[in-house]
Amino acid sequence: MTDKERFKSDLLELGVNPGDVVQVHSSMKALETECTPEEIIDILEEVLGEEGTLLMPALTYENVTAEQPVFDSAATEPCIGLLPRVFLHRPGVERSVHPTHSVCAKGKMAHRLTVGHSMDDVAVGPHSPFMLLPLYKGKLLFIGDILHSCTFLHGIETIVRPPYIRQTQSPAFTVNGQTRQYVANDGYGWGSEFQRIEDILEDPDIRKGKLLSANAYLIDARALLAAALVKMWAEPYAFVTDISAYI
Repeated sequence: MTDKERFKSDLLELGVNPGDVVQVHSSMKALETECTPEEIIDILEEVLGEEGTLLMPALTYENVTAEQPVFDSAATEPCIGLLPRVFLHRPGVERSVHPTHSVCAKGKMAHRLTVGHSMDDVAVGPHSPFMLLPLYKGKLLFIGDILHSCTFLHGIETIVRPPYIRQTQSPAFTVNGQTRQYVANDGYGWGSEFQRIEDILEDPDIRKGKLLSANAYLIDARALLAAALVKMWAEPYAFVTDISAYI
């Protein structure tokens, strides 16, 4: 069996099905494969089929800053990995509009999931592709041991407003040629321990397996939304570093 055949088989075994809406967080290195990024994306699209939708975060927080405040949805490169950088430039891909937390999507629901992001004044707000996933029975796929990169949890922080999140006005950004300001959630990334989501979910809401050599996790977005809200309302610091050492 070739790596391409095995990758497809592994996706199906993990629970990625035709017609699914799947947002992929990825470590290409973890796959340990000679497959190209293009081939990996081809297989993801093949498994999802014409009725499915593939999404990838295209975050730009390292290259769109107060010092470099310009975002062009057609040209600004993601700063978070090889697969998103390649996916951005594939035919038919749509990108949501946010200077630091955009998402790329292709497939049946791509436009619905991306078009409203520009209405939000926060990075991971209610109209962002991240927080729309539960409405479309979406899934989060993590390729590699990268649960800590679960940007979806920032949306939970925006809802709950735990004590370490402070809302301030962002610098002015030029977004697709227009000047915009946003509400900045200072505290995003503060001691994040987002891998703890593994402790609040059980099969079938979280499925664990292998994609080639990579550990992989497939998470039901609705289940994660419900479980993370309950957890964070009860324990505001549930997904960040234990603060006892700083008190």
